[in-house]
Amino acid sequence: MECKCNKCDCNIIHEDIVDKAKKAMPKENVFKRLVNFHKLMGDGTRAKILFLLTENEMCVCDIAATLKMTKSAVSHQLKILKENNLIKNRKIGKEVRYSLKDDHVTKVFEISLEHVEES
Repeated sequence: MECKCNKCDCNIIHEDIVDKAKKAMPKENVFKRLVNFHKLMGDGTRAKILFLLTENEMCVCDIAATLKMTKSAVSHQLKILKENNLIKNRKIGKEVRYSLKDDHVTKVFEISLEHVEES
């Protein structure tokens, strides 16, 4: 026996609701950028790097040591994150330190982490 408790069996289109939804809908390129943003965060190594950068500003050597990775592998991931505006860097002498680009990135990451830890 099939449960129909979550099925809509009506054929009525609520024009006012549809019109309101269409007006609020972001443009297609916004959705493409949103999906790309989440794809970037969907890689395990990049997610770990983002976590580290929510806690501290760090250089490649520190990130590599923490994650037990090569500097080259970490640099590759940092390049991807930087090209997509999730992180920024600042140079101090010969050292380059990385941090999250802005509070938006921090909030999205922290809220996502909180959600999965509660599940």
